[in-house]
Amino acid sequence: MSISQAVETAGNGSESEFRRGVASCAPVLLGTIPYALVLGAQATQKGLSTVELSVMTGLNFAGGSEFAAIQLWTSPPHILLIVAITFLVNSRHLLMGAALAPFLRAKPRRKVFPALFFMCDESWALGLTDAKQRAAVGIAPAFSPRYYMGAALAMYLAWVSFTTLGALLGPMLGDVGTFGFDMAFPAVFLVLMRGMWKSVAAARPWLVSLVVAALVYLFIPGAWYVAAGAVSGLLAAWLMAGDG
Repeated sequence: MSISQAVETAGNGSESEFRRGVASCAPVLLGTIPYALVLGAQATQKGLSTVELSVMTGLNFAGGSEFAAIQLWTSPPHILLIVAITFLVNSRHLLMGAALAPFLRAKPRRKVFPALFFMCDESWALGLTDAKQRAAVGIAPAFSPRYYMGAALAMYLAWVSFTTLGALLGPMLGDVGTFGFDMAFPAVFLVLMRGMWKSVAAARPWLVSLVVAALVYLFIPGAWYVAAGAVSGLLAAWLMAGDG
């Protein structure tokens, strides 16, 4: 069932909204599982224990920065470098949190902080897309916290569980990259982008962000391309806001 169909058929009760969030997240979870296994297997190859990996994925909960940290992991680890790269890769969460802020402003902090902790690219995209669908059919409030938390908790539990499973299976699987599992990562994001598509004109900031990130990736070492792509996309959206 698509998001728009779910909005039209689901009730507004807390339990039904939570279940709708879990159900809407299910297709994305199928794409998340392969690269969660990849991360777990790579972590064991770098010398991390299963417990250490579970703590990292449970407290950080940001796949991109975790992959970056594992790639940079040495013995002993360069802590400051890993922290800096993690901050750069996760810098997009500043923009994602700002996009959610208008919907969470009236909520008490005891509810806002857990919502932001469990926020990831997938739950953020599903939550905002669902809010637009609800607004289009006249459902108020447009943003459903229960729906969002259903998707976010499903993603969290799946991510921690399958990265841990990947760590346990890593010694038996060997180089999991040979199975092509790493292609699941860009595939999931392409699906999320398709769900947020409006028009070619509205997608121009995406193109600016893509080009700038690609150029920085090619010519500047490190993870600066993440911050460059995010900032350039934000500036492009601001400058093009008045265009028809």
